[in-house]
This record gives sequence, C-alpha cells and structure tokens, in this order.
Amino acid sequence: MRKIKWLAGAAILLSGWNISVAQQIGKYVPIQAGSDVDHALNEINSTTDPTQKLALIQKFADGPGKEGNYPLVADGLFVDYYLNQKNYDKAFEYGDKVFALDPDSFQNAINMVRASAEKSDVDRLISYGEKAGAIIQRYKASAAPEGTSAAMWDEQKARVLEANKDSYTYVQQLVFRGVYQAKDPAKRAALLVRFAQAFPDSAFANQALGVAATAYQQAQNTAKMLEVANGLLAKDPNDVGMLLLLSDYYGEKGEQLDKAETYAKKAISTVESSVKPEGVTDQQWTQQKGLQKGLALSSLGQINIEKKENAQAVDNLKAAAPLVKADDGSYARNQYRLGFALLNLKKNAEAKEAFTQAASVNSPYKALAQEKLKGLAAPARRKAS
Repeated sequence: MRKIKWLAGAAILLSGWNISVAQQIGKYVPIQAGSDVDHALNEINSTTDPTQKLALIQKFADGPGKEGNYPLVADGLFVDYYLNQKNYDKAFEYGDKVFALDPDSFQNAINMVRASAEKSDVDRLISYGEKAGAIIQRYKASAAPEGTSAAMWDEQKARVLEANKDSYTYVQQLVFRGVYQAKDPAKRAALLVRFAQAFPDSAFANQALGVAATAYQQAQNTAKMLEVANGLLAKDPNDVGMLLLLSDYYGEKGEQLDKAETYAKKAISTVESSVKPEGVTDQQWTQQKGLQKGLALSSLGQINIEKKENAQAVDNLKAAAPLVKADDGSYARNQYRLGFALLNLKKNAEAKEAFTQAASVNSPYKALAQEKLKGLAAPARRKAS
C-alpha cells in the first residue's frame, strides 16, 4: 500500500512552514495510508475546536501513538497544540520530549525558539537557539547514508539547506533580537558571544560580537572586552566599531598609543571608502559616517594629548566637534578633551569655553567639566614676596 512519510514533531500539519517532507531535517516516521494512525491524524487535523483537538491528540497518544516511533508524532502534535494556545510551559515540556526522541528535529528547534521568544525567556531562547545551530552544523557535516554516493548526498543536502534557509534565518533573528535586549550588560555580552558561537556563519555573528564587546566595556569587564574586540578584528580588520572601541580604550589608558593611532586612522579611511548599505537612506548614511569619523578624530585627539602633541590634539578635537554634536555623551567627552588640550597650551579662555560646552549637555562629563570650570574661575594665588 502507499506510504506517506511524516516528519515527527511540528511539521505535522500545524506548523505552517510549507516545506515538503523530503526537505525536512530530522527523523521521519512512515504512516501507512488507511491505518488507525492515519485515520487518527486526519481526524485531529480536521478538528478546529481546541478542546476537542486536545482530547483527540491525547486519545492518539494513549492509543496508537504509544507504539513504535509514534510517540515522536504524538509529542510533536502536543507541541503544535500548546504553541498555538500560547501555553509555552507545556510546549517546552513536550518539545523537550521530542528532542529526547529526535535530537536533530530542526522543526522542533524552530518551535522552541519561537515559544521562548514569545515568552521572553532569554535563557531558553539562547539554549534552544544553540540546539538549532548545532542541528544545522551536524547536518552539514553528516556523511552519506549507505547506498548513496557522496556527490549525490552533497547535492541533496544543499537542496535541503536551501529549503530551510529562510527558517534558519528566522531562528537567528529571533535569538539575536532576544539576547540583544537583555538588560544586564554582562549577561547581554555573554549571550551575544554564545549567539556568535552557535551561528558562526550568520550575517548577525560579527554584529553580535561587536555589541558584546561594548557590553563588556559597560560591565567594566576589560579583559573580556579586549578578548572579544581583538578577536573580532582578527576576523574583520576593517570593523569600524572595534577600531573605534580599541583606539578609544588605549587612548584613554595612555597605553599602546601607536596601535591606538593606527586604529583611529584606519577607522577614518574605512569610513570614507565604505559603501552605503542597502535600506539606509542617504541622510542616515551621511549622519552615520559623520559620527564615526568624528569619534575617530576625537580618539586621535586624546592620543595626541597623551603624546604631548597638544596643538595637533586641538585640531583633531575641533574637527570632531560638529560631527559628534548630535550625540550628547560623545560631544561632552570631546569638548572635555579639548579643554585639557587647550589648558596644556595655556589657552585658558578657550579651555573655559570648551569645558562650558562639555557641561552644557547631560552626560557623565557634566560634573567633571563643572569642576574644571570652578578651578579656572578661582583667583590665582599671589606668590609670597
């Protein structure tokens, strides 16, 4: 008799992914047409009343769904049902049962990621995301089944991966968006690093590492910040974000100043030669490039100060000011640095103006600039005769 292969789990009728059985990743459970299992699945599928549908799924699970590989089918039906009902805890319960029977069920991974995202459960989200990434990596590395040539297997895998490409991108988007929104900087950084490790070929991987480095800086975990930032630069030497982050860090610390200067100058040249990404307006692109160039010039100014090149520092910091003015924190920091460079040149009136500008916006530099202004306003002590 004719046999139909069903993918156990969420691909059964309710998932809506519209990928043919031959293009699924995971175990397949053959269902004999006209069998009790076939009739039960058809009845479940045709029922729209949620209460009745759950009763039918349970009846199947307690009856023909107990035999052979059919528990995999039953658990998958429960996952679909509870996911549609937004009962996420029950969906997780049955999703874990599916994974216990079929660790390579990609459709189940999609469902678990979706459930985690909808529940805003970031810990489950990254965990199930890692499962999804591992499933794809194992499938890519899988050897040809007995009786299938390596060339034919590679061709088949390519077709399957292409058919699942959009679903895989969807998983990455959900996971990246979810972990990016973690409020604690240290946790956000660690989650983003895990994301990049789980999806090394993702278009979001480098972006995740860049945000992770910045989050580690916010969490004051310098060692991890440097590790992630330097690792990302090793992968992409033209990553403007990391060039700016490291040049600014070393400039502030007064360490590795030649390297910091090289990074800042490379950031400027990279920005000037970069091509506008698709979907970004001309105005947005001009603003973005201007801000990045301004940040690089501000870093150069700080490096100049550390190298006692105060006149050059003033030139770079004055050039940076209009480019970073739209960002209060960056503008205040730049003007604060400018004030110091001008003080070093004994140009106290100009320094006072720069510190006044730094104190004019709300930022961590406001109080610092106000203290410098108090010092400049204090009358000079007369020398003892």
